[in-house]
Amino acid sequence: MIPNPFSWSFRAQFLLGGVICFGLLGYALYVQYGMLMFPCPLCILQRMAFVGMGVFFLIGALLNPRPTGRKIFAILVTIFAAAGAGVAGWHLHLQSLPADQVPLCGSMGLDYMLEAFPLQEVVKRVFTASGECAKVDWIFLGISMPGWTLMWFVGMAIATVRAGFRHRGFMQR
Repeated sequence: MIPNPFSWSFRAQFLLGGVICFGLLGYALYVQYGMLMFPCPLCILQRMAFVGMGVFFLIGALLNPRPTGRKIFAILVTIFAAAGAGVAGWHLHLQSLPADQVPLCGSMGLDYMLEAFPLQEVVKRVFTASGECAKVDWIFLGISMPGWTLMWFVGMAIATVRAGFRHRGFMQR
């Protein structure tokens, strides 16, 4: 019988969160290089959110802070999860549009835009002209990749808040 992960220590829960984030990133790299499905700018932003979450998960697991520190780490992870969920939600919106309402694709890749424009302009361009992001290349159980990432962001945010704000007895660390 597998023990309930919500009863695990803060350190174990945050370590699991980090493993999940980097496992999802590993799968994204497999899809990109193994299945030759290159990510759109919104996919890259979602990956960046998972990286931010994973980094704070692992730092939190390594430091195993006192209750105030646990809350801070939970908030930091949740900020990245909320940002990722917002991007995934926008991505799903673009994928749900009829073909005649999809914004025109920009011909520039995200790497080029980051080199050529200030960050504010890059963000504006990614969220206003991302027709390439409306294309659905991957579906599992009837849900596209941004739908799955949205579920992971929301689920992990809920679990993170529970881990960081849960009251623990004297002997539980």
